[in-house]
Amino acid sequence: MSLDQTDRRILTVLQKQGRISNAELAERVNLSQSACHRRVHRLEKDGYIKDYVALLDPRKLDVPTTVFVEITLSGQADEVLDAFEKAVSRIPDVLECHLMAGTADYILKVVAENTDDFARIHRQHLARLPGVAQMQSSFALRTVFKTTALPV
Repeated sequence: MSLDQTDRRILTVLQKQGRISNAELAERVNLSQSACHRRVHRLEKDGYIKDYVALLDPRKLDVPTTVFVEITLSGQADEVLDAFEKAVSRIPDVLECHLMAGTADYILKVVAENTDDFARIHRQHLARLPGVAQMQSSFALRTVFKTTALPV
């Protein structure tokens, strides 16, 4: 299915206001409520809308520190990659893990309370990941810009 302009407007609004009522969404995208509901249902069914979530404030949850960790593995065999990916996915402090092209094999986005908490995460989890040859951590000083909204 290809997206038309109305579908794109619906997705744009929902990315910023996931809890908007169908009535308000229909008004914002200039559709009847029933037509809007059908489109949203189709966008969900076809996988364009993957999920609905609440975005939490890391400061309120006492994890204001963001650390980006570059990981270089000892090898590129499927078994090494699979073992690493399986193990890293179990660490609750790791928000994202990306397989990279370039100098590092993976980059992780990790949240922590502070540097001491990150040291604990490193010692208890990251240092024990299978297949790791090298690790380099960079602390974010400040988040300048952050969004979850994709361009549609």
